[in-house]
Amino acid sequence: MFDVLVVGAGSAGSVIAARASENPDCQVLLVEAGPDYPDLSKTPFDLTNGHNNSYRAHDWGLDYEPVPGRQVAFPRGRVTGGSSAVNTTIALRGMPEDYDEWAEQGNPEWRWENVLPAFQRLERDLDFGSEPYHGDSGPISIRRYPRNQLLPQHAAFLESAQGLGYPLCEDANEPWGWGAGPHPLNKLGRLRISCAVGYLSPARVRDNLEIRPDTFVRRLVIEVGRCVGVEVEDAQGKVAEIRARLVVLSAGAIMSPAILMRSGIGPRRQLENLGIDVQADTPGVGANLSDHPALAVVCQARDASLIDFDQPLMQTILRYTAEGSDKRNDLQIEQLSFAGRPERPAAFAIASVLEYQHGRGELRLASADPHRPPVIDNRFCEDERDVARLVRCLKDTLAFTDSGPLADLIEAVTFPDPARGKDEDALAGLCRRFAGSGYHPCGTAKMGPTDDPLAVVDQFGCAHGVDQLVVADASIMPGVPRANTNLTCIMVGEMVGEWLRTGPGRYGL
Repeated sequence: MFDVLVVGAGSAGSVIAARASENPDCQVLLVEAGPDYPDLSKTPFDLTNGHNNSYRAHDWGLDYEPVPGRQVAFPRGRVTGGSSAVNTTIALRGMPEDYDEWAEQGNPEWRWENVLPAFQRLERDLDFGSEPYHGDSGPISIRRYPRNQLLPQHAAFLESAQGLGYPLCEDANEPWGWGAGPHPLNKLGRLRISCAVGYLSPARVRDNLEIRPDTFVRRLVIEVGRCVGVEVEDAQGKVAEIRARLVVLSAGAIMSPAILMRSGIGPRRQLENLGIDVQADTPGVGANLSDHPALAVVCQARDASLIDFDQPLMQTILRYTAEGSDKRNDLQIEQLSFAGRPERPAAFAIASVLEYQHGRGELRLASADPHRPPVIDNRFCEDERDVARLVRCLKDTLAFTDSGPLADLIEAVTFPDPARGKDEDALAGLCRRFAGSGYHPCGTAKMGPTDDPLAVVDQFGCAHGVDQLVVADASIMPGVPRANTNLTCIMVGEMVGEWLRTGPGRYGL
């Protein structure tokens, strides 16, 4: 019998297990579907290489539908560290207003002034650690490339941004800043500082923490309205139960709702149609899917030697507000060092990203079979407010290709086809057809009070309708923050982990 059983060793789960196990009287088990690499020197290169994502070696192999009828790969980390171990190492915070909006929706513990200490606690900012809104001694090291280390395309991007009237922003995590500047990244040299590296490595010495990899969670075990453990399957296919006083579900915005629904927690009609016994009729499970719709402008490089797939993929960013928008920094433009494949013509890309999304998608089970992946239906650009602002962002991105230092590096724009025009209708059609995910799913088990019909958990992560069950990961966010979700997911882990450590009575411990 464990005190706390954490499902999923990802960006939130690793943090929760590490923080909860700081109490030596709390027996913590962390289970992970993927492998574990406790020795950093023996960790595969795709996980330590912070210059680029790990795309396939430690992936769930999921697909999603950004728009109806189009299937696209949807990478998610299946390894200790979760997506923090395979991502692009972008270490951005959301806007203070994001978290204040969460608070206004009935979650007052998540207002900006409350989550800022968690952001500070998680980070070791090597550039701005002395600032009052940063931390300088946390487990996640963050730095920015200095000007003399920028690749030519990134240096040109910043010069072009200045020429287009955007201010310089040296610290994209300054709460009230905006403009173009170096990306904050959680890596040291090439080494990706994932949650497995930053949080679990120092916690492994604790006798009260067990990490159990290659352990797939089929469902939660619920008895008389109380979660008492999980049903798991090991790498050999053997099925067993693990019991705990409290189960914390941190499997991510895709897998957490899937596990909930397989366990009988979700929309009644959907569960009954799949032959799943209903434990709690919770309509919000799988609903409210929020993400960052994005579209990339692909450019053929004038000088092929400019493109090197062994260099950092990301170095710079532009955050700004759409004309007429009341959502600050709701648009993002990112320079990518390379695009396509090495065997194809040398190219780089400039990504247009909608950071504040009004529209919502949904996630649903295709089958009660735990090994059948869920259906991920994003429904991008069905909300006209999203279309209008993504079109604006795409037009602003194309401006970088018209003139200036970055344009001088471009032989031709290969997407979107210039022959199809740049008018509003043409670009809107492109957005509706080709917008894809920024791979930042959120909101599929949102937090909120009991009078919110889509709320799945309360503001402390405690499930509505099922005792001794906590959900804590990107799924509980009411909406996607205006930033890559890497740091916000870690912050969620810090918040819930600290509550578990300092106030276990709230969770029945």
